[in-house]
Amino acid sequence: MAPLTESKKRKAVTKDVESDTHAVSGEEFRFDSSGSESSDEESEIELIDDFSDESEDESIDSNLVSKGELPVHTRNGKPGESGDVVVQDSEDEDEETVNYRITKDANGNDRYIYDEINPDDNSDLSEVDEEANTIGNIPTSFYDAYPHIGYNINGKKIMRPAKGEALDALLDTIEIPKGWTGLTDPDTGKPLQLSQDELKLLSKLQMNEVTQDGYDPYQPTVEYFTSKEEIMPLSAAPEPKRRFVPSKHEAKRVMKIVKAIREGRILPYKPPAEEDESQDSIQTFDLWANETPRDDHPMHIPAPKLPPPGYEESYHPPPEYLPDEKERREWEKQDPEDREKSFLPRDYGSLRKVPGFEAFVKEKFERCLDLYLAPRVRRNKLNIDPESLLPKLPSPEELKPFPTTCSALFRGHKGRVRSVAVDPTGLWLASGGDDGTVRVWELLTGRQLWSVQLNDEGPVNVVRWRPGKDAVVLSAATGDAVHLIIPDILSPELESASLDVVDAGWGYSSTASKNSQNSEQKGSKVQWARPLPSLAENGVYATIPLGYVVKSISWHRRGDYFVTVCPASATPASLAIAIHTLSKHSTQYPFRKRLKGGGPPQVAHFHPAKPILYVANQRVIRSYDLTRQSLLKILQPGARWISSFDIHPTSSVTSGDNLIVGSYDRRLLWHDVDLSDRPYKALRYHTKAIRAVKYHPRYPLFIDSSDDGLLQIFHGSVTGDLMSNANIVPLKVLRGHKVVGDLGVLDVDWHPREAWCVSAGADGTCRLWM
Repeated sequence: MAPLTESKKRKAVTKDVESDTHAVSGEEFRFDSSGSESSDEESEIELIDDFSDESEDESIDSNLVSKGELPVHTRNGKPGESGDVVVQDSEDEDEETVNYRITKDANGNDRYIYDEINPDDNSDLSEVDEEANTIGNIPTSFYDAYPHIGYNINGKKIMRPAKGEALDALLDTIEIPKGWTGLTDPDTGKPLQLSQDELKLLSKLQMNEVTQDGYDPYQPTVEYFTSKEEIMPLSAAPEPKRRFVPSKHEAKRVMKIVKAIREGRILPYKPPAEEDESQDSIQTFDLWANETPRDDHPMHIPAPKLPPPGYEESYHPPPEYLPDEKERREWEKQDPEDREKSFLPRDYGSLRKVPGFEAFVKEKFERCLDLYLAPRVRRNKLNIDPESLLPKLPSPEELKPFPTTCSALFRGHKGRVRSVAVDPTGLWLASGGDDGTVRVWELLTGRQLWSVQLNDEGPVNVVRWRPGKDAVVLSAATGDAVHLIIPDILSPELESASLDVVDAGWGYSSTASKNSQNSEQKGSKVQWARPLPSLAENGVYATIPLGYVVKSISWHRRGDYFVTVCPASATPASLAIAIHTLSKHSTQYPFRKRLKGGGPPQVAHFHPAKPILYVANQRVIRSYDLTRQSLLKILQPGARWISSFDIHPTSSVTSGDNLIVGSYDRRLLWHDVDLSDRPYKALRYHTKAIRAVKYHPRYPLFIDSSDDGLLQIFHGSVTGDLMSNANIVPLKVLRGHKVVGDLGVLDVDWHPREAWCVSAGADGTCRLWM
């Protein structure tokens, strides 16, 4: 093989490599493409031969190898002319590894780029610089005639850097477009254009600045969870004052300030005196000093309000407000002044379909004209004081006398005291109770004068004195009998007169005629009898056996008649009410049939001046004329259960025209008989049932007693004028009785002359109120 002429030799760079590397690889050679075409152009070849030794201790010297010493092969694999140099591979071509890659340069020629050489640990080279100049010891002056100054490790020419004048001239000739970055968009392959905001953003990122405008990096830290460790107390109560320890230092400072204030060294603050800004040189005048006073401006009279819209003005009125075709034609024919309404009602499916009102502006203008031209007058509203609507009642101080305090207490009964009564003289008080005794007391002192045991098993339900002062007769009802008693407390003359009144009836049957006797026997089914010897010795002179329990006794004002009532439901209707004649010792039953409506009878009273009998059932009160034997009137108090009633005792022409009714449903009712059969006034001052009501025989007073232990005193005046109503004024509430077994005050009675009253309670006592 002929050696290559006119070729310069280069040092072969040898390196220590591992033992498994190939001896020589033809791909490690790099030939300049221009060296084969022109012999004048010098070509430099850097040869790197890798030799592998079998042992690590051996070292192989690298010799200078010229091109002539290398075998030259043609493309056919035979040695021949100079051209492409192909170095044969080792025997095992399959195991050979390629350490370069072929790319295209800017001219489209092949470009070989070798991989980096990784030196072993014993090598002096730690890092390979690809751009380093590899000309060795050759001075750079040899390359003055060339545009390059050497070659890098890959055999690429290292171009001579441009000088200042040439660089400025080149930059002046190049026009840099706005937003030029020198980058290429990977998606489009076109130059990447960036806006000024994006460039600012990139510059901030390079400077490690915050990209957001107005951002404060030194904002105060907000602690979402406090870093302070708080110790919660066992109790949330505030610290007590006893734990307060005053500060001695603060006390000294305060005392020091106090001492300074006392000595006058510290003065209180005084606001600076305001300087008079007025200048004497400037003379001012008051324009309104001599102005005559004017009246206040006229009061503003507000415009009258428009009437609220009706159904016809609705967008969806009822069908009866919609006009038909006939009404529509008639409305259109009328003149606008004669039309009752300025519009016709129309029906729309929804509010958004309602069009604008054509005459809206005209209507508002006419409204303004009416307000401007039409005169208006202010009408003052009635200023009525609510207190003036209430009736003017007199003061209780002006209506005295009436009882106010308890002056005497009567004790002696065992159990409840069911009934009390004051005799017509006002000296004695009779009482009956659950112990079956009747007791007579001295009213003013409360001393017991006399007593009798009428029943050992049952109570005494009611006691009543006979009216009149000519004789003293006490009637008492216990069980199914009524006893007539003359107490052993009278003077001999009064006792003799009382015996004559009671004994007059025993001989009536022998002296009366046969007709009257027969009629009397037909009308009477009860025979009066003399009492037992034990009762006769104690002042009982007559006994009337009725067969049923008696709960009510009421005397006629003349003292010859009294009526009894047996209210039990088992009592026959014809035997419930009985009228007794004392002078004849006879008993009559005026009713043969049960009274229709109202339940069984409860109480009966005679009219104080007329032959009229009032009978109260549970719900109604009937009045009967005894001479005509007919029903006069039925009063309807409206109570569920009537407990008692009383008739006004005035002796005027209108006497007996007013009643008071007490009921178990806690109501007190005033009836004006001539006015209506309904109550004139209903009073409700008690919380429990009302047991008894009573008019005073002389004073315009009445009283009621209730199971709540209270007595209520009222003023009730009645005049003869039919145009005026009764005047009722509450006066006093008397308290003193105890409630025992849901029962309070069971009975009450007035003194015949004084404004005193007596009450009987379920606590076993009687009380005198004065």
